[in-house]
Amino acid sequence: MTDHLADEQRARAEQLANRLRTLLDITEARRGSEVTFTEISSYLATRDITLSRARWSYMINAHRYVDDEPLLNALADFFEVPHGYLTGEKEPQMQAAELDLVRAMRAAKVKTFAARTLGDLSPEALGAITKILDEEAARAGAPGDT
Repeated sequence: MTDHLADEQRARAEQLANRLRTLLDITEARRGSEVTFTEISSYLATRDITLSRARWSYMINAHRYVDDEPLLNALADFFEVPHGYLTGEKEPQMQAAELDLVRAMRAAKVKTFAARTLGDLSPEALGAITKILDEEAARAGAPGDT
């Protein structure tokens, strides 16, 4: 595979992973609980589609691009987005408030983790870390990130 094709596959894998993670976060925000692999796998089984944990992991972590149309269409149905969204077509009209909520949830998870991990830091140090995380979240939240 040429470098150009490898780069294209990598970019497609990253876009798929970003979109899947965003859909997972939006669904979690809507219902107040995380979507489990078992839920997704069970739903796909009703469509006679098998999804291994390994394949799911490399899909959501951008380790490899998956172009299995029946699988991607079934996942789109599960998340109630148009077919084609996971393959890179135009994003559905998600409410800006939902996407902002997802970004805030992601930032809050990182802040909570950092506070637990870093422990007994001064309020000034925690404030500086929070500022950096907020700036990074704002930068990452720019259009085109999902």
